[in-house]
Amino acid sequence: MEAEKDIGTSVNVPVRAPESDSTPRKSAPADRRMEPLPILEGMKLSRPVSWFLLAFGAWSWVIWITFVKNLWKDGSGLAFDDAGDPTAYFWVHLLLAVTSFLLGTAIGVIGFRGVRALRREKPHDPDHGDRPPASSAT
Repeated sequence: MEAEKDIGTSVNVPVRAPESDSTPRKSAPADRRMEPLPILEGMKLSRPVSWFLLAFGAWSWVIWITFVKNLWKDGSGLAFDDAGDPTAYFWVHLLLAVTSFLLGTAIGVIGFRGVRALRREKPHDPDHGDRPPASSAT
């Protein structure tokens, strides 16, 4: 009987393997990085959804950069105290703005990738619209 040793699987659960199996194994995260998530296979955004996400990302840049500029110039005393130091109001709203800006950027990138993918597709025949081609079986 061969000696057995513990080795890790892709979910790091020990399993028994024969001692003679000396092939090096890749780590689980590296294995998963190379393959797309199965739930996302075949996923395709429609043209209106792609443009909406792209517009949302652009709108996010305009809104949140303007918000931070206005927060920085705040003269009401909410963002800065009498000594000119930032208040808790300033830090909370800055964190809100940065988080929303980053999320808006990610959404815009998804929209951009959707629009770019749609432009790479073969254009449809205008006579047939988006219908699949008729089968030639007779």
